[in-house]
Amino acid sequence: MLVITDERFLDHDTGYRHPERPDRLRAALAGVADVDTELLAAGSSPRRAERDELELVHSAAMIDRVSAVAAAGGGHLDADTAMGPASFDAARLAAGAVLSAVDQLAAGDGPSGPAAGGESAAYCIVRPPGHHATPSVSMGFCLFNSVAVAAAALAAGGQRVAIVDIDAHHGNGTQDVFLDRDDVLYASIHQYPLYPGTGALGERGIGAGEGFTVNVPLPPGATGNTARAAVDEVIVPAVERFAPDWMLISAGYDGHRADPLTGLGYSASDYGDLVRRLMPLASRTVAVLEGGYDLDATRTSSYAVTGALLGLDLHPEPASGAGPGMEVVEAAARLEAEAPGGSR
Repeated sequence: MLVITDERFLDHDTGYRHPERPDRLRAALAGVADVDTELLAAGSSPRRAERDELELVHSAAMIDRVSAVAAAGGGHLDADTAMGPASFDAARLAAGAVLSAVDQLAAGDGPSGPAAGGESAAYCIVRPPGHHATPSVSMGFCLFNSVAVAAAALAAGGQRVAIVDIDAHHGNGTQDVFLDRDDVLYASIHQYPLYPGTGALGERGIGAGEGFTVNVPLPPGATGNTARAAVDEVIVPAVERFAPDWMLISAGYDGHRADPLTGLGYSASDYGDLVRRLMPLASRTVAVLEGGYDLDATRTSSYAVTGALLGLDLHPEPASGAGPGMEVVEAAARLEAEAPGGSR
């Protein structure tokens, strides 16, 4: 497994007592070290995303605004999204981390996938997060949409990309980028209703993209059993139908029951279970840190996900049991079965 991170992510200054704080990065890194300190020692630093790569997803005006606020010493892009003078560079590095992971995994490929001895998975431990950033607006603690930038670059090269978002908040930005496209599949399991208010069951894509957006909006209190069912009964069939070359996972840990901003009931071990189920669906997997605002939960969830990416079954705490939301999973499964090419 390849780990990509950088100390410069700590320089993204969101201000006093902001939930998206540097200690989140340290907690996620500690989870990796708890599995094997050599993973961090052998890790690599990212390159910066170039402007033309950001423009695969974001408008020139949006990029210019983030740059200008940083040059002016920092400020707020909206009521929730704060940045300092180093934040523009950190956001470019965050997007570049996912691009770097893709470059390095692809460099190890043989004719039919990863070459013997080469990595098939990467973990990008970055900040700021990205999945709320739309084509034209930075929002929800997110400046640029790192996962979407990498997916767009891969799609431009003829690759098929599945993005699965397991953050408790819906990735409205990622959905908006690919809503009318059929070369990238976006699937999300999230709490609903919750910020940003998107991700309803009926949001399935538009035009050529109809059926290539999959949402499983779970009620507050939903646990790992429901999320596992959503993956097994909805997302796995959708991804198998799509047959991607790449799996990109927006790995937000704010669905943990200890998180202060959400109301789901996952445990850290549930996150490992979800990633283990997703990895076999493509020959290469890149997981990218998104949300997660309780430091202990972020550390243990990162530990479980690191294990999953390595092919290990690590359980830092018991998996969570039965909770509400199975009727949503069943409704989403019916929609998926009725999709073109679905398992009717």
